[in-house]
Order: sequence, then C-alpha cells, then structure tokens
Amino acid sequence: MSLRKNVIANYASQIYVAAIGILILPLYIKYMGAEAYGLVGVFTMLQAWFGLLDMGLTPTIARETARYRGGSMSSLAYRQLFRALSVIFIFIAVLGGGIIWFMSDFIANKWLNIEELSKREVIIAVQIMAISLALRWLGGLYRGVITGSERLVWLSGFNIVIASLRFIAVFASMWLYGFTPLVFFLHQLAVAFFEVSGLFFMTGLLKPSLSNLEESIGWSFKPVRPVLKFALTIAFTSSVWILVTQTDKLILSGILPLAEYGYFTLAVLVAGGIMILSTPISIVIMPRMARLHAESKHEEMIKVYRSSTQLVSVLAGSAAIVVAVYAEALVYAWTGDHSIASNAAPILRLYVLGNGILAVTAFPYYLQYALGNLRYHLIGNAIIVLTLIPAVIIAATYYGGIGAGYAWLGINTLYLITWVGYVHYKLVPGLHKSWIIKDVLCIYTPVSILLISCSFIWPLEGNDRWIIILSLGIISVVAIAVASLASNIMRDKIFTKMKGFL
Repeated sequence: MSLRKNVIANYASQIYVAAIGILILPLYIKYMGAEAYGLVGVFTMLQAWFGLLDMGLTPTIARETARYRGGSMSSLAYRQLFRALSVIFIFIAVLGGGIIWFMSDFIANKWLNIEELSKREVIIAVQIMAISLALRWLGGLYRGVITGSERLVWLSGFNIVIASLRFIAVFASMWLYGFTPLVFFLHQLAVAFFEVSGLFFMTGLLKPSLSNLEESIGWSFKPVRPVLKFALTIAFTSSVWILVTQTDKLILSGILPLAEYGYFTLAVLVAGGIMILSTPISIVIMPRMARLHAESKHEEMIKVYRSSTQLVSVLAGSAAIVVAVYAEALVYAWTGDHSIASNAAPILRLYVLGNGILAVTAFPYYLQYALGNLRYHLIGNAIIVLTLIPAVIIAATYYGGIGAGYAWLGINTLYLITWVGYVHYKLVPGLHKSWIIKDVLCIYTPVSILLISCSFIWPLEGNDRWIIILSLGIISVVAIAVASLASNIMRDKIFTKMKGFL
C-alpha cells in the first residue's frame, strides 16, 4: 500500500471522526439533557485514563509488526510476542474494567454530583461503561497489528464506520427505546463489541499462519523483555500527556454538578480542535528536520523550524483568538441554545487560548526529535506535571471549571516564557528572542488587537445563527489574512507570487 494513500486515508478518517464527534454534541445535550451528557463526558474521561495502563504496548506491537513485515523477525518470534502481549492486554482489560465495575457504586453515590438522574441508573451506566472500556482497550492490541501491517486504508474506513455507529446510529436506538443514559451506553457497548470483533478478524488475517507453529509458540513472557525499554520510554511520554490533559477533567468530575460538567466537557472538546490544526504540520516537519540535521544542514533545519512555527501561529493562533473573542457567539451558532453558550463560553475562552499557546510550545520537542535527544523534553514534561496538576487541583477546587481554565492558560504561558526559552538557549543559543518575537508574538499581537477591536464594533449578537456563522467565517478569513501579512516568511511568499502575476 502506498504511503500517499495511507496518509490521505488516515487524515480523512481523523477529520471525519473529529468533525462528527464535535458536530453531534449539541444534539446529545438537546435530547438527553446536560446531566446525562455529563455522563458521556465521564465516559470519555475514563477512556483517556485507561490509556495510562497501555505502558507503551500498543506502539510496541505496531513497531514489532512492522519489523516482522520487513523481515527482521521470524514468524515464530512474532507469534510468541503477540501471544505474550495478548495475555497482558486481556489481563489489563479485565483488571481495569473490573475496578471500574466494582467502583460504580462509589462513583455514582460519592464522586459524581447527581441532581436529576436516578442513582441506580447511573450505577448501571457506569458498569456498562466498564465493559465497553475493557473491550475498546483490547482493540488497541489489534489496531497495533493493523497499523504495523500498514493496512491504514482499511483501518481508516473501519474507523469511519465505527464513528458513524457510535455518534449517529445511537440516535436511532434512543429514538426507538428512549433518550436515556442506559440506552445510550448499551448502544455504545454493542458498538464496542462489533469494533473489537472486526479488529480481531482483520488481525487474524494479517498474523502469520499457525501451521507448523502451534506446538512451538508456547506460553512465556520472555519475548516481551527485549522490547520493554522501547515500550517504557513511550509509556512515560504518553502517561505524562494523559496526566497533563486529563487531571482537570478527573478533578472536576467530582466537584462540579454533573450538568455543569457536561458544559465543561463540551467547551474543552471544542478547544481541543485547535491542536488538530498543528498536528499535520508536525508530522511533516519532524522527519524533514531530522534528515537535514543528519546532512549537517543546520541553517536549513532552523529555517524549516521557524517557518513552520509561523505557519502554526497563523493557523492555530488565529483560530484560537477568533474562538476566544467570539466564544459565546460561536457556541450559540453551533448549539442554538443561549444557556449552553453562556455556560460553556467562559471555559472555552480560557482553554482555547491555552491550546493556542500549547501549539507553539510543542516546537522545541520537534527540534529535540531532529537532534536525536529528548532529554529536555522529558524534563519539561516532568515540570509540567509537577506544576500543572497541583495548580489545577487548587484552582478547580475553589473556582470550578473557570479556575481549571485559568490554571491551564497560566501554566502553558509560563512554560512558553521560561522552559521553551531555556531549551532554545541550550540547543540553539540566540534563537529564542527572535523566535518568540518574530515567529509568535508579531503574529498573535496584531490579530488579537484587530479581533478585540472588532468585537466592540461587530459583537455578533442576535438569534439568527446563519448570520453569525457567516460573520464568523468572514472574521476568520480576515484574521488569517492579517496573520499572514504579519508573518515575514508568509508575507514574502505572498508578495513574490503577486509579482509573478504582475
């Protein structure tokens, strides 16, 4: 399968899954109610925390599958590793799902602040969540095999089918049996079973045949030992990311009333869309910078680094500022509900600004990746955990979702100013001042001034959602145009192309 087709298919499925997940949310709140949607937010949060149990096993099986396909591993060795990892995955699935099942009474009666839903209904919903989470976790093993086999076109199509069943088809189930949490989570359980069955079937087709291997595969964990170092390295990075991005959601799920937690979940999900704008750029520049470093083309590598920073500042930065300034109008245009907009907008504003800063603070990692040394990245992650988590706990305890938003924005800003500057000083002395002023602030500042001024002249008030959507589209185009002209690299390219036409 060609790399180009895999990349296109992967992006298509990611965009579809993200878009359908975001666009459908207002319907959940409309038909199920904010408190019931809060349970959906809890389900999403628990699924993310389940990732802590991965310990780098999913990327490990993907890597080892690729090595087997490349001829670096025998069929017998691969099947022995797969069997050992299968036992580990099943054990963790049963353990993790069992813990959530047995904690369902505590979660419903002691942790969540339920006001309208029946406690008994919530207990059963959490127990169903436990089974669904265990099944979806088990699917990670099979996804690793499929990814390592580079069957991404099939996997992308399958992901689209699963997302459609999960987000759209659930309304058919609820229309038939009632718009209740139990119906919703029973439908998700059925989809999870179908998902893991489909992944298991495809994995069976991709694994080497059992003929002449059955007697010699055996049952041993020894095949796992050689890949432990790689797995644990990946596990540390992914665990830190989960701690950084999910601690606030865990804390607030036990502090906020479930209905308010639903609004918080909605706001954070929308704010997360900002990171989608920077991910494709990082995927492209990381191997390019690594190659330039290997070729000793330092100046070209830094040029790619800075031009990419400016591109992310133009796209993600402009989007973050537009959403922050017009948060309430955006949420109303999306949901058609003034109550949801007024509840979600203040949290959305803070989280989206934090994500706009996070999009550029990720760049030192790309630089370290190219240089082949992630030491400062690991230290920086540890610093984030040690500062952000206590800040979120304190802020969320006293000020709820707004407090968590301020903590998220404040820590990301502080990280940009201090640690990113230190990393630049150690790796490329003299770069940071020019980078943060020319590549970030010179783009963010004029867009911020323009949009804040525009919000007084053009506040986007009223009830006509289509006018608001059209207005936001125009404002976004103007913001990107101003950001592009503020970027010296993009401005030069624009003027060069204009001269070519003239």
